[in-house]
Amino acid sequence: SGPAPGRRMIYLIRHGQAAASWGDHPDPGLSDLGKQQAAAVAEILSDLSIKHAFTSPMARCRETGFFFAETSGLALQVDPRVTEIPTPDGIADRVAWLRGLMSGTWESAPSIVDSWRSDLLETLNALPDQSVVFTHFVAINAIVGALEATDQVTVFRPNYCSLTKVEPTPTGLRLIERGESLETKVL
Repeated sequence: SGPAPGRRMIYLIRHGQAAASWGDHPDPGLSDLGKQQAAAVAEILSDLSIKHAFTSPMARCRETGFFFAETSGLALQVDPRVTEIPTPDGIADRVAWLRGLMSGTWESAPSIVDSWRSDLLETLNALPDQSVVFTHFVAINAIVGALEATDQVTVFRPNYCSLTKVEPTPTGLRLIERGESLETKVL
């Protein structure tokens, strides 16, 4: 069902399952299962009175959002501020670095990550009413963690194509509902 009358809502969608892990490919598209997940979430979103659609520039998010854009007829706007967490310069093994970051705290994160997180939260707060954002595991965690006032990087494991609901209010963003969680091992 749609939001209550007069209530602003922003819907965060984690991309569908990628065709390759982020350690194996810098920008994979969706797997066949990921395409099925994207089609299924597009149907759910079509009942939510969404007026604006935004996506990370990464292929897996754009492809996930494409299914909703086709279903809704809305233009899918690429916004680099909702993209994957950046890897600091000089990191030879992104997989090991990201595993370490995800098991730690934001306080211990490099400044490039802190800047990305601040930009992400500001972007979300400025989105127009009834927006959907196709984004990433760590980005959704950054948002939910900030709204739950925890310094942990990973506060939950949003499933592929899960739907997290956030409400912009005059005093800031408010978490309405976490998306479906899946206890997956990050490979």
